[in-house]
Amino acid sequence: MHWASLLLLAGLCSLSQAQYDEDSHWWIQYLRSQQSTYYDHYDPYPYEPSETYPYGVEEGPAYAYGAPPPPEPRDCPQECDCPPNFPTAMYCDNRNLKYLPFVPSRMKYVYFQNNQISAIQEGVFDNATGLLWIALHGNQITSDKVGRKVFSKLRHLERLYLDHNNLTRMPGPLPRSLRELHLDHNQISRVPSNALEGLENLTALYLQHNEIQEVGSSMRGLRSLILLDLSYNHLRRVPDGLPSALEQLYLEHNNVYTVPDSYFRGSPKLLYVRLSHNSLTNNGLATNTFNSSSLLELDLSYNQLQKIPPVNTNLENLYLQGNRINEFSISSFCTVVDVMNFSKLQVLRLDGNEIQRSAMPVDAPLCLRLASLIEI
Repeated sequence: MHWASLLLLAGLCSLSQAQYDEDSHWWIQYLRSQQSTYYDHYDPYPYEPSETYPYGVEEGPAYAYGAPPPPEPRDCPQECDCPPNFPTAMYCDNRNLKYLPFVPSRMKYVYFQNNQISAIQEGVFDNATGLLWIALHGNQITSDKVGRKVFSKLRHLERLYLDHNNLTRMPGPLPRSLRELHLDHNQISRVPSNALEGLENLTALYLQHNEIQEVGSSMRGLRSLILLDLSYNHLRRVPDGLPSALEQLYLEHNNVYTVPDSYFRGSPKLLYVRLSHNSLTNNGLATNTFNSSSLLELDLSYNQLQKIPPVNTNLENLYLQGNRINEFSISSFCTVVDVMNFSKLQVLRLDGNEIQRSAMPVDAPLCLRLASLIEI
């Protein structure tokens, strides 16, 4: 009886072990089937985990039951990466692409920068009308290969990067939702009056490093524009009228020789103006051209000025180096000099002119009492 009990116990143990081994093989087969269905989470990704994604793409909303399942392979072009932790972003940058791949409908942020793309074919974004950002800078795109209505259906588009390409014309029509437009470092020669029509939400316009000779009145309708950069072009005149919300105006490295009287009064929020490296003379400036109470910084360096133009007492930084100024007129800063009336100027640069420090009037320290730097 004792031996029978031992044999029965051994048989049960063998049966249990066999079942355990069978279950183990079943789980291995299951895991293998799962690997063939989903992406491999351990594939190397071009961006390091600790590195912030370019252009500050914010991670999507948190999910109540953990991370969402990764997209199926057919939802992402094989030329690109669609990381699971950014399900609405598609990264196709720096891959020597010569064409724009298919964009899945769920995408909101697409990055095609630094490739060899030469065309934006009509309808390429029609499947992803919810796009917010499109990065196409650093390619070889030419104006004659941009579909005329390629951006018109993107009614939620906020930022468009087309800088560092070979564009010779302004693209359009553009969606009214646009907030930032980057067209710098191209070969654009003019801005037609209707090129920016309807862009009432545009806050920043980058057109520096082009070949623009005239912009006319194309900026007047941009009522939300805060920053306008037209530096490094061939402008001989300032734009006809500035947007009322403008805060930053960059016009350095052009051929501007005159600025109309009261030119900046239509922009009561204007804080920074840069007009260095132009052809300005005192004959081309009215008495109160720069007497704007909102201005904090004014750069008129490397022009052909012989006198210090009058500025408002609220101005804090004035750059006049590299001109032909030969006298120090305190009336340019303070119309009245006493204990209660003085300039808020903190930085004044007059180096590289024809003026000596000994030419400073005796009442200059009283007028410029807040100045921490006066370079002559």
